[in-house]
Amino acid sequence: MTDTNMNRPRLPVIDIVRGVAIVAMVIYHLCWDLSYFRIIPVDVGYDPGWVVFARSILFAFMAMVGVGLVLGHGDGVRWARFWRRWAFVAGGALIITVSTLFTFPDSFVYFGVLHAIALCSVLALPFLFTPVWLTALVAAIFVGLPFVYSDPAFNQVPLSWIGFWQVPPLTNDLVPVFPWFGVVLLGAVAMRLLRGSPAEQRLAAVKPRARLWRILGWLGRWSLVIYLVHQPVLLAVVAPIGMAMGSQEAGREADFLASCQSTCEATGTEAGLCTTYCQCGMEGLHRDGLWEPVFSGVISTEQQAQLDENNRQCSALIYPELDGQ
Repeated sequence: MTDTNMNRPRLPVIDIVRGVAIVAMVIYHLCWDLSYFRIIPVDVGYDPGWVVFARSILFAFMAMVGVGLVLGHGDGVRWARFWRRWAFVAGGALIITVSTLFTFPDSFVYFGVLHAIALCSVLALPFLFTPVWLTALVAAIFVGLPFVYSDPAFNQVPLSWIGFWQVPPLTNDLVPVFPWFGVVLLGAVAMRLLRGSPAEQRLAAVKPRARLWRILGWLGRWSLVIYLVHQPVLLAVVAPIGMAMGSQEAGREADFLASCQSTCEATGTEAGLCTTYCQCGMEGLHRDGLWEPVFSGVISTEQQAQLDENNRQCSALIYPELDGQ
């Protein structure tokens, strides 16, 4: 793996694909932010259609990592260029971890897209030069193994970045090595098969002139920079709007009351009593500052004790005979 600088045709189509992927990513994160602040009613993080959309974008991003490695280093690793780019990606990953630790302390990003790209870029280097069939085999193992093996030990944060968890830990972005390193290798395999073929020459001859394609190509060339800065920009716009509208708090209250009412009535309790009980519970969450722990799912022992006490008080409100029990 020595430094070389062989002339290869540039493929504008690759930049356009990257551009489409980064535009899709910005759209997804915009809608995620709007959903988080309850400006739109859909839960983007859990809605099946949005989950498929997000996974498709991630697949494109990770596959393009493999494509880019072959394009940049397939004739020999250009170490200075590789480490400059790697330092930029790793630095961006560190910035995301630190910033989300302050903005979303209960669900900060400790191994997201940029973290995965940084690690997978290093792991993939040897597979730029192994036989293509071997690279494809390793890719298939990484992609397929999580479908047949899982273990609760990987549910915990220290091991979750590997994959194989049954229930992922609470975080806003988690891109584990299994299966996503396999996707990087799939991109590398595809590009290695393309290089030197007539198809590569045909793709190199495609030079779109329309403004839209040129814009997408430019976005693709700067996709990592855009990825790093777009979410802070979106939050700077969306968060004040959501706070001004009070939509996030109102949405949380509506969700809590609807869920509580449904659960309460399922026990056979009269609807009117359930309404009183749930209003009492919501007031307790406000009074004791328990909204964030309840909605994040991260509740300390002391907070759980306070929730239990609030539930007893609300139960006594509709069933006075329970007072003191």
